[in-house]
Amino acid sequence: MSPDPAEAQDTARRLSPTRALDVDPLLDDPGTRIVVCCGSGGVGKTTTAAALGLRAAERGRKVVVLTIDPAKRLAQSMGIDSLDNVPRRVKGTEGDGELHAMMLDMKRTFDEVVEAHADRERAAAILANPFYQSLSAGFAGTQEYMAMEKLGQLRARDEWDLIVVDTPPSRSALDFLDAPKRLGSFLDGRLIRLLTAPAKLGGRAGMAFLNVGMSMMTGTLGKLLGGQLLKDVQTFVAAMDTTFGGFRTRADATYKLLQAPGTAFLVVAAPERDALREAAYFVERLAAEDMPLVGLVLNRVHGSGAGGLSAERALAAAENLEDPRIVDQGDGKAGLRNSPDTYGSSRASTSEAAAGDTASEEGSPAATEGSRTETERPVDLLAAGLLRLHAERMQLLSREQRTRDRFTARHPEVAVVDVPALPGDVHDLAGLRDIGARLAAGAAGRRETS
Repeated sequence: MSPDPAEAQDTARRLSPTRALDVDPLLDDPGTRIVVCCGSGGVGKTTTAAALGLRAAERGRKVVVLTIDPAKRLAQSMGIDSLDNVPRRVKGTEGDGELHAMMLDMKRTFDEVVEAHADRERAAAILANPFYQSLSAGFAGTQEYMAMEKLGQLRARDEWDLIVVDTPPSRSALDFLDAPKRLGSFLDGRLIRLLTAPAKLGGRAGMAFLNVGMSMMTGTLGKLLGGQLLKDVQTFVAAMDTTFGGFRTRADATYKLLQAPGTAFLVVAAPERDALREAAYFVERLAAEDMPLVGLVLNRVHGSGAGGLSAERALAAAENLEDPRIVDQGDGKAGLRNSPDTYGSSRASTSEAAAGDTASEEGSPAATEGSRTETERPVDLLAAGLLRLHAERMQLLSREQRTRDRFTARHPEVAVVDVPALPGDVHDLAGLRDIGARLAAGAAGRRETS
C-alpha cells in the first residue's frame, strides 16, 4: 500500500526542521544599523526592503530605504511621485518613527564624489570630460560601486537609526561586493599607472618620458581606441589622479562596514529551483566574505486551506465526475453477466432475455447519462474543474516543499521565514504593511510547525 502523499509531506517537514527567522527582534535591535536585501532578480527584493523599512519605522525607528531598482515601484508603493538621490519623507506611516526613501542616481553620486574630493577647477574639468561622462553613466560595476558609496555617505552622517538597502538587480550574484574591488583595480591598473606616470614625473623628465616612452604606446592605443578617446582618457586620468586613492580608501571602508556586527544580510528568494540555487550561492559567498547573514526570506510561498485532500485523490474524484463510467456502473449487462442464474445459460427464456435487454438499455452508461438532469451534469463538471485546480495547487505546493527541503538540507544553519503569496501586486503602504506583518507572522508559524 503506497503511503499517503500528505502524510509523507508532513513527515518530510518533521525530518527537516529549520530555524525560524525572527524579523521584529532584528528590526528593533538598536545595534542593527544596516539591513542589506540581496538575491536574484524578480524575487521581490524591492518590496521586501520597503516592507522591512516601513515596519521598522512604525516600530519607532528612523529609517531610510535605499533602492537601486529603476522601475520606481518603491516610490509608487510609498505614495511618492518620484525618488531621487536625496532621501524623501514618506507620509502616512503610523507610530513614532520616520520612514524616508531614495533611489540611487548613479551619475549624480559619482559627481558628488568628484566634487567632494577635488578642488572646484579640477572638479569642473573632470565633470566636463567625455571619458568621465561615459564612465560615470555606464562603466561596468559603476552602479554597484556607487550604491556602496551612497551607503557609506548615509552611514557616515549618522542621521538614521536603520538603513535598508535594496541591492542592484544583477544576475551576477554579489556584484555590489565585487564592484569596489573592480573599480579600484581599474583605477590602480597598469594602464592607468602608465597614463599618469608623465604627470607624476613632471617637468622635463616627464616630457622626455612622454615623448620617448609613451610615443609608441599612445600610437598603438590611438589606433585601437581612437586618438580623441585616448586624449580624453589621459586628460581624465591627469585630473583624477589626486582622487584615485580616495576611491580605494572609501571602498575598503565600506567593505569593512558591510562586515561589521551592525550589518545584517537578508537573502530573498522565491520557492523555485533557479531562485533557491542562486540563494545558495549567495549564502556561500557571504560566508566566504565573512558577511553577517541573518537568514533567508522565502517569498511568494503558496498554501492551501484544504491540504488534507491530496492531488491524487482530487484527480480521481474529478475523473469520476467527468466520466461516471469509470467508477459508477448501472445494473444493466454488468449485472446480468455477474448473475449466476443467467451467465452462460442456454436455457434463458425469451422473456428473460427481453427483460435483460431492457434492463441493459436502462442501466447502460448512455441510459445512466440520459437519466441525469440537465442541471446535475454542469454542477459535476464544475466540481471536477475545481478538483483539478486543487490538484494543480497541491502539486505546486509539493514542488515548492521539495525545493525548499533541498536548500535547507544543504544549509541547515540558515534561518528561514516564509512569506505567503498575495493575490495581487503591492502598490501602497497598506500592502507593504501587510507584507511586513506576514514577515513577522511567518517566523511564528514556522516555530509552531517545526
